[in-house]
Amino acid sequence: MTKPLIILLAVLLGIHGLIHLLGFMAYWPLKEIPELAYKTMFLNGRLDLGIAGTRLYSIFWLISAIGFVVAAVALFNGQRWAIPLLVVITLLTGVITALDWNDAFRGTLIDVVILAILLLSPQITQPNSDKFRAIKERT
Repeated sequence: MTKPLIILLAVLLGIHGLIHLLGFMAYWPLKEIPELAYKTMFLNGRLDLGIAGTRLYSIFWLISAIGFVVAAVALFNGQRWAIPLLVVITLLTGVITALDWNDAFRGTLIDVVILAILLLSPQITQPNSDKFRAIKERT
């Protein structure tokens, strides 16, 4: 993958991470966000997390926000640990968005796209490859 594409991916991942801050703010709740209404019932009303559980849920949104931003910066800088972190954070967000599918399904779709890019782009997922080293050396 070329350096401009890595930059684009890193920027998009960073933006995606910042969007996850909305989940943290909505479910803590720090701010009323119409697209992510505060609730304690998840999985279409089948799971009641209560107030404390919903706050814990919001912390996972915060962790995912930080994780995506850190992964974006690491990817931009050619760090070998960027991809494993990105996979873990993407899987985490897949779970948290699935719990609130009605409001957060778009996030799950984006997570699927991120995982597809990682699977279909061996230059990114194999940081020891010659292409990865060449990209890193160009920066």
